Amino acid sequence: MKYRKFGNTGVDVSALGFGCMRLPMLDTDHGEVVNEELSIKIIRDAIDQGVNYIDTAYGYCGGKSEETVGKALKGGYREKVYVSTKMPTFNVKEKGDYRRFLEEQLRRLDVGAIDFYHFHALNNKLWEDVVLKFNLLDDAIKAKEEGLIKHISFSFHDHPDIMKKIIDSGAFESVLCQYNLLDRANEEAIEYANQKGLGVVIMGPVAGGRLVAPSKVFKDMFGREAANTPELAFRFVLGNPNVSCALSGMSNEQMVQENINTASDSSPLSKLEMDKIAKALDEIKGLADLYCTGCEYCLPCPQNINIPKLFSIMNYHKVYGMTDYAEDLYKGIGKTDKAGARPVECIECGTCESKCPQNIEIREQLKEIVSVFGE
Repeated sequence: MKYRKFGNTGVDVSALGFGCMRLPMLDTDHGEVVNEELSIKIIRDAIDQGVNYIDTAYGYCGGKSEETVGKALKGGYREKVYVSTKMPTFNVKEKGDYRRFLEEQLRRLDVGAIDFYHFHALNNKLWEDVVLKFNLLDDAIKAKEEGLIKHISFSFHDHPDIMKKIIDSGAFESVLCQYNLLDRANEEAIEYANQKGLGVVIMGPVAGGRLVAPSKVFKDMFGREAANTPELAFRFVLGNPNVSCALSGMSNEQMVQENINTASDSSPLSKLEMDKIAKALDEIKGLADLYCTGCEYCLPCPQNINIPKLFSIMNYHKVYGMTDYAEDLYKGIGKTDKAGARPVECIECGTCESKCPQNIEIREQLKEIVSVFGE
């Protein structure tokens, strides 16, 4: 495993971080629950192979991710890692909420201190109407002085200029943001963060799973097996000298091993490879019209439409030309509660769009899906 300086925090982090938003789940009579045994095993396997940055959040896995991480860190594993989690900024209603969430998360994780405690999913509105309005930075500084958190951080979903504005507050020591082959919008802001001494962690290095699926476009461009794996996507992200760590939401042992192998060989892409990437992106630029990370913040839909699933199906058709596969998947929509309702059931209430951190025009995209695949 390779390690990188994490801004001015004084710590070195593994190039690969373990994202705990999509831990392996089990189907039960009471719905999906975290598969604790497997989750603990793969988290510990990753730590044993050098991963030292574990990222979770208050709401991940129905609120059970933090508890599972806490259990995985028993038996001496806590001392081997930096724990990163996030306070649900979007749920703050009053000043005391920061402390309330922090104390609850410390209990869930069963740790004495959180290494990197984030304001979750900051955008300009949350920054102005929550963080500044309730003077939450004072609460964060107080918590740090008390030793409950070690570093003040934020995760980000907005225009890059807003990210720079938040950095300029001088309050933060690290940032978690989106950056990948298909979405380079934050590239300049990431460089700015690094120049200002912040550690930079990347979410979505494989573009919500899109860069994992077989792609004829990338295969034609590169003519190698990497076109069918996350390897190329990770090498791109980790090749950026301003990036400290790339998160991967790993849910099985194979993913852990593949990603560790890639992170252990994170040499920058060559000029030839970068030129090929630019050409490939020109061919699939339509991808940017529908960039869904699969975060599921848009759910639940009042009509029980599984929006991320539908977007994933659309991308198999639109991006990769895997139309037959996409049509087979679409046939299952509306058959079960888990599959969700058909997109034609959308009543255009807009609830989903108000919660989407990527600001996707979901209602229009659902109409396009109906036009492509039918009602």
